[in-house]
Amino acid sequence: MSAPDQFPPLILTLALDAQASAFFNAQRQAYFPPERNYLQAHLTLFHHLPGQRQAEIATQLQERCRTLAPMPLQVTGVQFLGQGVAYRLDSAAVDALHRELQALWQADLTPQDQQRRRPHVTVQNKVRPEVARALHAQLTAEFVPFEAVGTGLQLWAYRGGPWEALATFAFGA
Repeated sequence: MSAPDQFPPLILTLALDAQASAFFNAQRQAYFPPERNYLQAHLTLFHHLPGQRQAEIATQLQERCRTLAPMPLQVTGVQFLGQGVAYRLDSAAVDALHRELQALWQADLTPQDQQRRRPHVTVQNKVRPEVARALHAQLTAEFVPFEAVGTGLQLWAYRGGPWEALATFAFGA
């Protein structure tokens, strides 16, 4: 019998360009509760892929990312999450890639990962709703749309706290 942690669930995120990453990480540093802020800012594509298929998934991602160009994203607004705040991102290319990977992994997806993605980067979470509402109002008043670039995919193992980085697959590499 294998140990429960032998095949932790996998998380797939979109890697963002350095400028966008720096912006979102600074926002997260400023607004995320420090005792819960043990991850860099990220755009999650899949929350729970089967850990026992890690090698196969990594091979599929490596092959697919070779043929992809960096993907433009539009940061379109600020989103209230109830107990937090995120920035909304839109990209037809990222949406198409997500649908393609959903079809490839359909049999293994959780209900959450079967849904259409609403891409966002969370910069505050797990705070009282009134604190989140105040930050949402502040960031919305200051918001100016901008562009970001998806540069690749990142595969992580979820072990109950900080994520373990497993691999990064650059687009066009």
